[in-house]
Amino acid sequence: MTLKIAFQMDPIGPINIDADSTFRIAEEAQARGHSLFYYTPDKLAYDQGRVMAKGWPLTVQRVKGDHFTLGDEQYVDLSEFDVVWLRQDPPFDMSYITTTHILDMIHPKTLVVNDPFWVRNYPEKLLVLNFPDLTPPTMIARDLETLKTFRAQYGDVILKPLYGNGGAGVFKMKGGDSNLASLHELFSGINREPLIMQQFLPDVSKGDKRVILVDGEPVGAINRVPAAGETRSNMHVGGRPEKVELTDRDREICARIGPLLREKGQIFVGIDVIGKWLTEINVTSPTGIQELERFDGVNIAEKIWQAIEARR
Repeated sequence: MTLKIAFQMDPIGPINIDADSTFRIAEEAQARGHSLFYYTPDKLAYDQGRVMAKGWPLTVQRVKGDHFTLGDEQYVDLSEFDVVWLRQDPPFDMSYITTTHILDMIHPKTLVVNDPFWVRNYPEKLLVLNFPDLTPPTMIARDLETLKTFRAQYGDVILKPLYGNGGAGVFKMKGGDSNLASLHELFSGINREPLIMQQFLPDVSKGDKRVILVDGEPVGAINRVPAAGETRSNMHVGGRPEKVELTDRDREICARIGPLLREKGQIFVGIDVIGKWLTEINVTSPTGIQELERFDGVNIAEKIWQAIEARR
């Protein structure tokens, strides 16, 4: 089976080829004989009834500083492709949301991974709200007094933007911290979105586990340990990946959420688990494939492509 694959992603030049999941997915696709095409989100267009993109044929190789080659620029009709990968990073803003609306027009005839309708309706910090018994106490609100009431009830909390990513804008606040009003003012000056506040989980010092699911089934996990003096465990901000096994609790969480992910076309998903609690379900542009492959020796990218090829 030879498929025409398009990647909608952030610029490919600056990526870290030893960590970037999109690069690994492209590398595996190429090894399986599929043809690759690459474009950035700003090159996506709705053009008189057609979903178009301006981009380049792509080949990849695992050579630092020389990891990709582009063909001549082309203006292509994405409905003529077999698979389009929706792989740009958040923030999950109106630009991101607009791309999901446009890609909806070609899905499922062209398979968009992950399904853009449900990416739009189930962004990472909102899908978990369907499983309140699996998550720590959580509030989503914009009103300052409402947030103060939650913090008064739970003491130490985490405050973060609802649609952020990579640990950006994440604050740990102690129960008596007097900066809540100032942080609320800061965030309010940036956008009109609510904030998310969760009870702080001390187990984060032992790590924030990233569990990878493929077509609703867990295929492994890595533990991300915060750097000294940090609360955030994201690898973007210095978190250290460690080998870890799936626990019975991890499998229980996956068994609960997996059928919904599979039903909604979320083929590649990364969930975050701290201690026994589910904190996020990442569907927009999850990471962690390469670290997991190195630790476990399992070809996760192959499993992803097997799930996709079974749908073609």
